[in-house]
Amino acid sequence: MSSQVPPPLPQSAGYGVVVGLGVAFALGMVWTTHLLKKTFNENANSTETFMVANRTIGTGLTSCAVISSWLYSSALLGATLLTYSYGLALGVWWGASASTMITVMAYLAIQAKRRAPNAHTLLEIIKVRYGQGAHRLWIFLCLLNNTFVFTSMIVGSSTSVSALTGMDVVASSYLLPLGVAVYTYFGGLKATFLTDYVHTFIIMVIICWFTIRVITVNEIGSISALYDAVVVAGREKPVSGNHQGSYLTMRSEQCLYFGILHVIGNVGAVIMDTGFWQKGFSADFAAAVPGYVLGGVASFSVPWAFGTIVGLAALALEKSASWPTFPNAMTPGEVNAGLVLPYVAQAVAGKAGAGAILVTIFMSTTSIASAQMIATSSIISFDIYGTYINKTPSNAQLLRWSHIGVVFSSLFISTLATAFHKGGVDMTWLLYMIGLLTCPGVFPTCLALLWTRQTKAAAITAPIVGMACGLAVWFGTAYAYYGEITIASTGGTMPCLFGTITSFAVPLPVTVVISLVQNERFDWAILGEIEQVKTDGGRSGNGGASQAQPEAAGQDSTLFTPERAKYLKRMSRWAAFWAVFTVLGHVLLWPVPMFGARMTFSKSLFMGWVVISLIWLWFTLVVAIFYPLVDGGIQQMWAVVTKVAGRGNGKNLGGERSGTLQVDSTEQVGVLAKA
Repeated sequence: MSSQVPPPLPQSAGYGVVVGLGVAFALGMVWTTHLLKKTFNENANSTETFMVANRTIGTGLTSCAVISSWLYSSALLGATLLTYSYGLALGVWWGASASTMITVMAYLAIQAKRRAPNAHTLLEIIKVRYGQGAHRLWIFLCLLNNTFVFTSMIVGSSTSVSALTGMDVVASSYLLPLGVAVYTYFGGLKATFLTDYVHTFIIMVIICWFTIRVITVNEIGSISALYDAVVVAGREKPVSGNHQGSYLTMRSEQCLYFGILHVIGNVGAVIMDTGFWQKGFSADFAAAVPGYVLGGVASFSVPWAFGTIVGLAALALEKSASWPTFPNAMTPGEVNAGLVLPYVAQAVAGKAGAGAILVTIFMSTTSIASAQMIATSSIISFDIYGTYINKTPSNAQLLRWSHIGVVFSSLFISTLATAFHKGGVDMTWLLYMIGLLTCPGVFPTCLALLWTRQTKAAAITAPIVGMACGLAVWFGTAYAYYGEITIASTGGTMPCLFGTITSFAVPLPVTVVISLVQNERFDWAILGEIEQVKTDGGRSGNGGASQAQPEAAGQDSTLFTPERAKYLKRMSRWAAFWAVFTVLGHVLLWPVPMFGARMTFSKSLFMGWVVISLIWLWFTLVVAIFYPLVDGGIQQMWAVVTKVAGRGNGKNLGGERSGTLQVDSTEQVGVLAKA
């Protein structure tokens, strides 16, 4: 993808990683799925297992999956390129846009468990509350969200793989999701959680190694020397809009604009991503809130530490002979395509560094791809086929269409990414504009679980008006600023910022006003009537997939008592506290006051800044790698070993959970829904 830098690795390395590791993971997950079925009686041919992992995922694996959900290849590439362009404030803003949204999602996830404990998808809840008209609209909104999130990742990843290996960018776009489609096809959501752990293990080890390697490379040598080099870079090419043109200040207009844009955009990217909801449905009742909160807080460190160190290191290294483009500077096209990280890798570790980043990009891409495929396939099977094509689907039919959805999403996203490549759309353009399309449904979605008075008309009208207004402001602002409407002008900071804020904010007053005028109230107990899907191949009940018959007695996730209802209500308060605390801390009390301070970092402050970010990064490694093992992982692995060896019986994959209470009738669901 660069005309001035030859790839450091041969094409065979690219195909070896993309195809070879993809096939290895696919075979490994197929084998693991077989062992889970043999040891724990986990049957991937059950819709409940394929889509929501039997709702038994523990705290450790949930937190790991949350961290994995923010290890986007586009986040690793984007945080470094924008830090290189605008300075260290960017890492804090990017981290805040990840952590705050996850803690907010923790609150919504626990509310979903209280209101609709047997739901499989967000869209199922929307259909039961508002009917088929709203359901169709949310299908469009969620598919639009998943499509652009998935595509932006493939665009950035395939560009980097091409730059590192010379592999054809179109081949990379199609082959990156291929192995993922195979193991997701066979393993479903449980395979996603397990591969999340393996991928996150490898990514976190490489990230922690790479940040230390960057600081200690001969051309830099220490945090103090990195500071000195960045000070010089600020004098030689000052950043417009930064205090004194320095890269070492939180007073950065572009970072502030991007921070607002990305925080708001990620609200939509999370809340309108059915994959995050499915992970919430899959978590054990006792694991949802602590898993999401722990994973959300830990995820802050990756863009902060990694983006800050690698992005600033690029400023220090670009004048050294080890820099790939030396003696030339990087072109704007190379920067916007996300090649800052691959170039730093080559500069500090040669082919070994390029290989490590290649593996990291592959792992982060495939981890997210698996979750996105499951999310999209659930919409295709449960919400399209099971609602409008076959209104009484069997478990086998739903599963077949889930498999079709996995294959379709892989091919469609690869094709769309190829079209973007050919049309001149890069990762930076997608990062800036994506909030326009993800945000219109945010407030109506939240109010569907939090406010009894939101009406059907309000829920349908608000996102349509919001998206129309957002697009109008986007195009209008692009024309006002640049005098034309092109890819370049619509990718500008201010058009994307104003458009995203509009599409996010407009639906709230629209839905509130219409709802208050109509003055209707919804009974939460209706959501509690959503039931699970049969595993014996029988037909579901009236209403299609959203009202399938319950599992046989003994499934904990369908059985509730007043004690459990009180527990979930208490956890919802804790989730609300952490959501407010994280938003205040990571957005309002940290970067905003420092933006107003009009100061540049001293060397001692910068050194403390980097050291704390590294400590936080290693804390994230502990949460992602070791906590899942302590939280039942070791016992479960031992159960697999003993079962394979012919001894012992497996226990539930989610581990033993406190508060698992059983009653004789599923009518107790109403107790939870009314709580």
